[in-house]
Amino acid sequence: MEFFKIRRDIPFMENALVFNVISLVTFLAAVFFLFTKGLHLSVEFTGGTVMEVSYSQPADVEHVRRAVSDLGYQDVQVQNFGTSRDVLIRLPAQKGVSSAQQSERTIAALKATDSAVTLKRVEFVGPQVGEELVSNGLKALGMVVAGIMLYLALRFEWKFAVAAIIANLHDVVIILGFFAFFQWEFSLAVLAAVLAVLGYSVNESVVIFDRIRENFRRYRKLNTVQTIDNAITSTISRTIITHGCTQMMVLSMLLFGGATLHYFALALTIGILFGIYSSVFVAAAIAMWLGIKREDLVKGPGKREAGDPADPNAGATV
Repeated sequence: MEFFKIRRDIPFMENALVFNVISLVTFLAAVFFLFTKGLHLSVEFTGGTVMEVSYSQPADVEHVRRAVSDLGYQDVQVQNFGTSRDVLIRLPAQKGVSSAQQSERTIAALKATDSAVTLKRVEFVGPQVGEELVSNGLKALGMVVAGIMLYLALRFEWKFAVAAIIANLHDVVIILGFFAFFQWEFSLAVLAAVLAVLGYSVNESVVIFDRIRENFRRYRKLNTVQTIDNAITSTISRTIITHGCTQMMVLSMLLFGGATLHYFALALTIGILFGIYSSVFVAAAIAMWLGIKREDLVKGPGKREAGDPADPNAGATV
């Protein structure tokens, strides 16, 4: 399905160098902020107090969040847990303040606004749990990257595999750079969004790479640059439909999902936008500069087009 069809190929690769310089500067800036500022990790990673409270009526999560924030907590997570009357509160650890003291102050503040609130449980999340989560998260990220590289190397060719991995890591590092620069809270939900962006971005790269391989078979008179431009242009309509629909759903979470989904949706929004950009101006351009050519992707004679020379290799610019 296409909303529109572009009859003339857009010369994307003519500006590939300029956009890749921009990508490199953005990537290096993200790395700089990651090393200088670091990520603002949530309670799951740093340790803290987890409280579950219950109300007699459906709880006003925003009201609870304001009451807890008034105690001096800047990074407090408040969300419904199980039912609309149960609320889960995550408090960051404070020096010189025990978990029991934190819970006592918090429940007192909540009772001041609603005497019917009851404390159901209190748990302390130690920093060792956070270290384990960081370790497991990095392992998950490494396994995803390795799996993507293996898949692309088997399906296409190693030059495409390298190009796609660089483009996908470009997206991930830039997302992390945004979170480091603005000191947005990095939680398990955001980590899940980063992993989702990896899969989402590689899907866009695979679509473009697949069309490039198809074009190498069909259009033997086109050189490599023209083949890539045609592949990207012919998939624009699909890109707009797919990414547009996805972004509408993510935008609804960003605007109406509340504080619980805010940073998750924000990470997805950044990832989707940079995923489109990197698939076109990073992945395809790197594959071009690595010297991808028809012989790398086409085994045996391809389909002849009208006007093609009789020699399968004649007229091909590689």
